[in-house]
Amino acid sequence: MGAIINNIGISAVAVIIAPLLGGLLSGLDRKITARMQNRMGPPVFQPFYDFFKLLGKEGITVNQTQMAYVIGHFLFMAASLIMLVLRQDMLMLIFIMAFSSVSLIMGAMSVRSPYSKIGAQREIIQIMAYEPVMLLMVVGVYLTTKSFMIESIIKHDTPLLYNLPMVFLSLLFVMTIKMRKSPFDFSASHHAHQELIKGLTTEFSGPQLAIIELTHWYELVLLFGLISLFFAKPFWVGILIAAASFFMEIVIDNISARMTWKWMLKAVWLLGIGAAMTNIIWLYLR
Repeated sequence: MGAIINNIGISAVAVIIAPLLGGLLSGLDRKITARMQNRMGPPVFQPFYDFFKLLGKEGITVNQTQMAYVIGHFLFMAASLIMLVLRQDMLMLIFIMAFSSVSLIMGAMSVRSPYSKIGAQREIIQIMAYEPVMLLMVVGVYLTTKSFMIESIIKHDTPLLYNLPMVFLSLLFVMTIKMRKSPFDFSASHHAHQELIKGLTTEFSGPQLAIIELTHWYELVLLFGLISLFFAKPFWVGILIAAASFFMEIVIDNISARMTWKWMLKAVWLLGIGAAMTNIIWLYLR
């Protein structure tokens, strides 16, 4: 009973703290990007201002199922984060995380807007690109620790980064796609100059859009949590690696132009999956 109460407490703390960290990361992203472009930029807390402003707007839905898909998108992502902090099965975490993306796609496909449908189709292409990398990461974790449990990663004698360096680099490809950064921001983007026709989230507004943004904050924390697992001991080194990855993604976003979906598939499948597969084969044969 004590363990159950402890897990509930940890889950509650994670659900509360994660959006605060995610919103802060989003604000730092905007601020650092502005500085790189020689602009003042918005306040670091601007994402929170935007979130509460969206919550205060009138909730207009195109159809009855749209909000249900948005809530599913949020709940699946929150469940994935809880599995991470409770050190549960990584394979199940990846599947639940994928269900979150599918829920958002279903919400976009449930309306008749051509822009929304095109954005949903491009999101499906992105999933086709990065999900194999995520699964190969799980395979690499199993070959290294002989378990799918995140607890085993933390207790392992050597950091994952020593055994899975190429998988780690492949995961950075996934980070660029999931964070909707250039050159892979073609299903939706966080940049203001692309918000007139915002692809996947075109037909979402008000509280719906606020929940989608909140879910993205959870996703940011979850992704960088996975990055930090590659050097779980000592914990602060994993945090530094996650912070360095965050800064690198911002740099890539600012020096890259948007590419086509065909280019993305070729890049991720050849470089990302190729590197991860090479690492897996090396682990298996050594």
